[in-house]
Amino acid sequence: MKKKILITSFDLAIGGVERSLIGLLEQIDYSKYDVDLMLFKHEGEFLSFLPKGPTLLPEIPAYKTFRMSVSQIVKERNFPIAISRVMAKYTGSFQGKLKKMDEPGYLVIQYGWEMTNPFLPKLNEEYDVAVGFLWPHHFIGQKVKAKRKIGWIHTDYSNIQLNKKLEVKMWNKLDNIVAVSEECSNTFLKIFPDFRPKTMVIENILSPEFIRKQANEAVPPEINKTPGKTILLTVGRLSHAKGLDRAVKACKKLLDDGYDVEWYVVGYGPLEEELKVLIQQLNLSDRFFLLGKRTNPYPYIKACDIYVQPSRYEGKAVTIREAQILGKPVVITNFPTAKSQARDGVDALITTQDINGIVAGIRRVIEDNILRKKLVSNVHSIDYGNESEIEKLYSLIES
Repeated sequence: MKKKILITSFDLAIGGVERSLIGLLEQIDYSKYDVDLMLFKHEGEFLSFLPKGPTLLPEIPAYKTFRMSVSQIVKERNFPIAISRVMAKYTGSFQGKLKKMDEPGYLVIQYGWEMTNPFLPKLNEEYDVAVGFLWPHHFIGQKVKAKRKIGWIHTDYSNIQLNKKLEVKMWNKLDNIVAVSEECSNTFLKIFPDFRPKTMVIENILSPEFIRKQANEAVPPEINKTPGKTILLTVGRLSHAKGLDRAVKACKKLLDDGYDVEWYVVGYGPLEEELKVLIQQLNLSDRFFLLGKRTNPYPYIKACDIYVQPSRYEGKAVTIREAQILGKPVVITNFPTAKSQARDGVDALITTQDINGIVAGIRRVIEDNILRKKLVSNVHSIDYGNESEIEKLYSLIES
């Protein structure tokens, strides 16, 4: 008899976690497992990439609210949840100020779940295994009946600020914790060492064949390659974590130093307007381009000369591995989990976190033909496919 699995996430908007979820769903053996997929909201550019195997459960109105503004929730006449969301925002923001937190957003999310919990329905179905693919995991912890509950970690815990007591309460309701890299696991366990016995690593599943096929599907119309010009590319959410403000300033410095570069960014996020202002202030409108959402970023990666990840912190940046699969020289900053992403001087160049470090790394790849050819040769020779990671999930399901 097939085991019944539930996998949950928020939606399938463009993002690294969402691409990783698609990768996981593509690898599951559906002859052995019945899989239900619960997306809180049926939206996102990656919905069309869903494989045929899982059953997409109907939306539940109360959970759709986690992808809605308070005003939208009020229009839906879901007043208890709207009030809870407002209370969570003020509570999280107030505690963030008291603790002098730079980013109280994680606190607001934590309190959002805690305060709306009484108004959220439970699922009636019982499962052998429930998997929460995107933090936080209150839903599978409190609203799902399952013999085993597993929650995923996609971020670097050394760089997020939250309420530890609420976090412990959440993780205590799960049987297993899965981190997407050793460094993600290590940073989590430094803060929550008691969870070591139930924490393991399962890397994001990537198919080189799929990525290369997608890369050949189109030619980016925005990128005009000319002799002597270096095309830089970054793919990622326009957020503080991704360090794109530093990318803009690094681009300015490269141009001032006489390098003919254009820098393209595929992605969207809360800092879009702030970045646009910075681009205008530095007179980079014809050199630094925010391209917005792209369902298929791979033709852009294929078209670039150097892939750059200027992040302040990462869990496991899927885009770095994708760029390596497509044979690109990669420059990344030395964020805490960088060493789990690449080997410096082997399949990427790892720079210091500051703007000068980013500039120096890019200059080195442009100028040093031997280094650039070495990086490209190495990424072509390495097999980055890791479809076998699914076996680790099977071991949890069957244990």
